[in-house]
Amino acid sequence: MSLPPLVEPAAELTVDEVRRYSRHLIIPDVGMDGQKRLKNAKVLCVGAGGLGSPALMYLAAAGVGTLGIVEFDTVDESNLQRQIIHGQSDIGRSKGESARDSVKEINPYVNVILHDERLDNDNVMEIFSGYDLIVDGTDNFATRYLVNDAAVLLGKPYVWGSIYRFDGQASVFWAEHGPCYRCLYPEAPPPGMVPSCAEGGVLGVLCASIGSIQVTEAIKLLAGIGEPLVGRLMIYDALEMNYRQVKVRKDPDCAVCGENPTVTELIDYESFCGVISEEAQEAALGSTITPKQLKEMQDNGEDILLIDVREQNEYEIVNIPGAVLIPKNEFLMGSALEKMPQDRKIIVHCKTGVRSAEVLAVLKAAGFANSVHLGGGVISWVNQIEPEKPVY
Repeated sequence: MSLPPLVEPAAELTVDEVRRYSRHLIIPDVGMDGQKRLKNAKVLCVGAGGLGSPALMYLAAAGVGTLGIVEFDTVDESNLQRQIIHGQSDIGRSKGESARDSVKEINPYVNVILHDERLDNDNVMEIFSGYDLIVDGTDNFATRYLVNDAAVLLGKPYVWGSIYRFDGQASVFWAEHGPCYRCLYPEAPPPGMVPSCAEGGVLGVLCASIGSIQVTEAIKLLAGIGEPLVGRLMIYDALEMNYRQVKVRKDPDCAVCGENPTVTELIDYESFCGVISEEAQEAALGSTITPKQLKEMQDNGEDILLIDVREQNEYEIVNIPGAVLIPKNEFLMGSALEKMPQDRKIIVHCKTGVRSAEVLAVLKAAGFANSVHLGGGVISWVNQIEPEKPVY
């Protein structure tokens, strides 16, 4: 469905702006009026990572007058495979500052507002209130639900995207005209069910494919052209080079945008999404060791069984000496339990400690009381014990 323009047009375009945006101006659907609306628009991009990078670059190039960036992280070398707004010289810098400088280089006429902080319940309403539209480039469920609920409560539209390995999704959520994110995903998946990009990987160029869709939708909403993805979910399979659409209907029983909403204010999103299950938290309590403790056990020749619960491709990138690879799924299915000894101390680890905590809960429930997991996983091991090894 067509929607009216989200913003009013600016008073004028300068001569320099006319030169810069001439390829937009000669498109009848955009023209002077549409470009003036882009100039007058205020768009907030949540995140300057995989999706935020192409989104910010093309929003800037398109002439969006004010761009906000919410980002608290720093640039890591592993980001550069897909987060193209950053470069080699930015490693170690604030992602927000790096993104701001890149945006200003792309288009000096854009006003950039940097929110160098983690988005949370305390600041989201104030930050969002200063913008016309939100572009969601987050990579975790807790923040996605936070973005959704804040946008619904403030009556703001937002453009959502998601990426994983070779698959991407995109949609426009605007409760005033259609469904919200909770209508599509009423509940977050169980902890560990959906791996993050840091755990499962992502094809770098996929970020550009989905990020460009997000920018296209933002431009259409701001200028009031075309038919935005309100009520439609775009699904992209890069391996098959296939796009398909799924209709998403507004849920009358939706907790936040339904007829009788039960969520009328922001909630505890970490608890709602169960970033780590209660069973895993309980299992890890008092059964977590540090990399230095593990190294001491190895040096002292203690009889331990060190198990890496990551996937084969992760193990090949970097591993801890002496670790045996048994992927997490084999524990969840129960097949790995048959291989576990009762007379040895079992130590499980993953990349950062989340998956291993879930496996630890399985081991404890199966009666392997003398089992622990490595806090911080192989990343902490490399940082503290073998810094010459790579991380990912």
